[in-house]
Amino acid sequence: MKRVTPAFRPVGAAVSYRARHTMDVILHVGAHRTGTKTFQDYLRRHAEPLSEAQVGYWGPGRTRRGLFSGLVPKAEVTKGRDLRRRAEGRVQLQLTAARARGLRTLVISDENMIGSIRENIRTGSLYPAIGERMARFARAFEGQLSRVIFSPRSLEYYWGSALAHGVALGHAVPEREKLQCIAQSRRGWRDVIADLACALPEAEIQVMPFETFAGRPEVLLEKGAGVAAPTNSERGWLNRAPTLPELRRVLADRGEAGGTLPFGMGRWNPFTPEETAALRETYADDMMWLVAGADGLATLTEDEARTRAGQTLPAGAQTEGHGDEHEERPMARPG
Repeated sequence: MKRVTPAFRPVGAAVSYRARHTMDVILHVGAHRTGTKTFQDYLRRHAEPLSEAQVGYWGPGRTRRGLFSGLVPKAEVTKGRDLRRRAEGRVQLQLTAARARGLRTLVISDENMIGSIRENIRTGSLYPAIGERMARFARAFEGQLSRVIFSPRSLEYYWGSALAHGVALGHAVPEREKLQCIAQSRRGWRDVIADLACALPEAEIQVMPFETFAGRPEVLLEKGAGVAAPTNSERGWLNRAPTLPELRRVLADRGEAGGTLPFGMGRWNPFTPEETAALRETYADDMMWLVAGADGLATLTEDEARTRAGQTLPAGAQTEGHGDEHEERPMARPG
C-alpha cells in the first residue's frame, strides 16, 4: 500500500524532527579573528564538490545581502513593517529550497551573527549581546539547527588582532584606560559560550579552538560538520592582522603620529606584561572549564594530530590574502 504524506506544515517539535532527519543545519559563527575568512574562502572554492556530496554553503556573500536583514533590529526602524517576520520568512523559504535540492548538510558561516568587533571594542567586552542576537536567529531557524561551531582564541591575541584591525579601518589607537578595561574584564569565552547555549538550547555547541584548527579549513569542516572535506590544495592565509610597520603606514597616511605604537617589526601587542598575563589566565580558566565538560553546555573538539605536531602553521598558511579583515598567523606563546 502506497504511503501518503499528509499535506500540512509541522510546527514546534515536529519541525525539529523533520529538519534534523532531512538536512543538518550547521552554523559557523566565528568568533572574529579566528580564520573565518579563510574558512569561507575554502568553502567557496570547493562549492562544486561539496554540492556533489549534498553539502550546501551560505556565506557572507548571501547572508549580508538581504537574507538576514531585519533579524537583528537597527537603530532606524521602518514604521508599519515587521522586518523580523519578513526575515524569518525569507530564511524559512531558503531552507525549504535547500531541502528540495536534496542537501543533507547546510553550513552557514557568518561571524557577524554573534556581534561585531566594533561593539566589543566599544564595550571592552566579548560579544555582550550574543544571547539576544542568537535568540533571534533561533526563532528564524525554527528549531532546525543541528549544531553551532564556535572558535575561541587566546585572549591577548584575539584582542590584539581585533584592535589592530580596528586601527587599520580608521579607528584611533586605543587609550591606556580602554586597554586596562579590556584586560580587567571578567567576561571570558566561558560566558560567551554559556550565552550561546542558552539562546540555542536545541543545538549542539561544538567548540573548536583557533590554536588547534587555524590554517586548516578542511579539518574544521570535517570535524565540525561531520562531512568528508575536499582536499585543500591552496594553503593561503587570508586577512591577517596588520603588523606594526603596516600600522605605522596607516597612521602616517592619516596624518597621525606613529609614536603611539611601540618599536618593532612584528605583531602589535597593545597590553602591558601584567595585562597580558591576566588575559592568558582568563583564557586558561576558560579552557579548563571546556576540558572539564563545560557544565554540559558545549563539547570541546580537539585534534590529536595537531596536538602532537605543535601549534605552528604549515608554511603555506602564512601567505597573506586580501579582504575586509586581517588575520594574523599564530605564534608560540611564551611562558
